Amino acid sequence: MNDDEDVIDEARSVYLRIRAAFGGPTAPVGARTRRRRRSADEGDSQPFGFGRDPSTLGETLSGLTSSLGWNTQLSQSELIAAWQEVAGPETAAHSSPTGVEDGLLRVSCDSTAWATQLRLMRTEILTRIAARFPEARIQNIAFSGPGAPTWKRGPRSIPGRGPRDTYG
Repeated sequence: MNDDEDVIDEARSVYLRIRAAFGGPTAPVGARTRRRRRSADEGDSQPFGFGRDPSTLGETLSGLTSSLGWNTQLSQSELIAAWQEVAGPETAAHSSPTGVEDGLLRVSCDSTAWATQLRLMRTEILTRIAARFPEARIQNIAFSGPGAPTWKRGPRSIPGRGPRDTYG
């Protein structure tokens, strides 16, 4: 029975040490209430201090987009979505923006006549864009008409000069 009593005494002593270290009913008063306190360094947040007020969702998203550098891309996509308001309803019915590359807005038109007309209106449209979407950083606009049919591809294409040599 000596072995059993030694094991029980050892277990009891380990239990009492753990209880004293982590606090318990018989632990000293300082051991139970002891907490680590952090010193208030400069820059630590205070519960009712500056910057603790909740912000709106719009403020949070605008801060996020500006910190990630998305303002230009978002402004460009807003420009493409609002093309009818920028160019006017009649003009927008015959043209549509296809994309933005390095400050160049590409616009596809229904006909070459509309592309020519919009080229003449380029300065006015650029002024509207700069006033309404300054973060889009659009410096120029390229207007293009519909593509002409090609003799290079299709069911009746042939190698060589093709049908051009039979016209006359």
